[in-house]
Amino acid sequence: MKNWRDLSWSGVFAATLCPFHSDETIDEEGLAAYFHAIASVDGVRGLVCNGHTGEIMSLRPAERDRVTAMAARIVKQMQRPVRVVSGVSAEGSLEAIDHALAAKAAGADAILLMPPHHWLRFGRSSASAVGFVADVVAGAQVEVVLHQYPAWTKAGYSLDEMREIIRIPGVVCIKMGTRDMARWRYDYDQLKAVAPDKAIITCHDEYLLASLLEAADGALVGFAGFVPELIVALVEAALDADLAKAREAQQLVDPLVRIVYNFGEPSSEAHQRMKCARWLLGKLSSPVVRRPLRQFEAHQVAQIRRQLEEIGLSCITPVQGRANGRPDVQGVLSRRIQGGICANSALVDQLGRQRAGL
Repeated sequence: MKNWRDLSWSGVFAATLCPFHSDETIDEEGLAAYFHAIASVDGVRGLVCNGHTGEIMSLRPAERDRVTAMAARIVKQMQRPVRVVSGVSAEGSLEAIDHALAAKAAGADAILLMPPHHWLRFGRSSASAVGFVADVVAGAQVEVVLHQYPAWTKAGYSLDEMREIIRIPGVVCIKMGTRDMARWRYDYDQLKAVAPDKAIITCHDEYLLASLLEAADGALVGFAGFVPELIVALVEAALDADLAKAREAQQLVDPLVRIVYNFGEPSSEAHQRMKCARWLLGKLSSPVVRRPLRQFEAHQVAQIRRQLEEIGLSCITPVQGRANGRPDVQGVLSRRIQGGICANSALVDQLGRQRAGL
């Protein structure tokens, strides 16, 4: 079996956030600065925009294209070896093809193809499941990262279906969100037997290290769009079988995971907590979410601030927003290590040196 570094779609891919002004328009200046900050981190191999972390369900099609185009423009200007992947969520093959073609025209290197969400209610046949992916690959002539949903949903692909899908030439990677650790290694081995050159990457933010050590070629996670330096350190150490270094990184990641995910799976509210936390740390221009999500109440923001400060991180003090509705925030992460958060001070210092992208 090939080393993960030799695979084209391995390593760390950051599922990115999307800041909004108070009127819910996209904060394009803040988004550009955020993309630049994430893409600047050594080891980040891709920006994955328009995913659930980026609130795809509340973005209009033209807005998704603008977000993709901005990510592609930033990466091109930086001349970084970072791919741009744009999420595609559609209910039918023809609509998905249209969205995939638009993403490609906007500069995406590939799409993250989500399953049609009506499957969650009504289910589907295996022929429809495999055929949907084949339709999009053929119709858009675009490379596809398959988004595997949890096994407990009717939209999750079975192992037999994934075996067929991964044989489709345009499918370059599977983002494994099965969340069935009893099957994780078995499914990985079975898929590798069919397509050894294609990457199988985890999206299990809530138990990232466990899935990486069990079997994975990388990670596509929202946490890489939150604290990319730490996730790169954790993922690369785990994939290189350096358990001591991976556990040191995990000790820093763990308290942040508890703040964001609260021992649960990724969700809209968890992504909102992530957005709020990065904003409080001075590293995102706005915590505003798009409806139907509701903005956090003051006490909820105060709780996240308190949790961050309890683990030794210094939050900025938000100032009343300017006329255009964009919060005026300044500050950087503290480099202090309080309460024995982690023995690896180099990782904390590295995180602290990342300035707010304003």
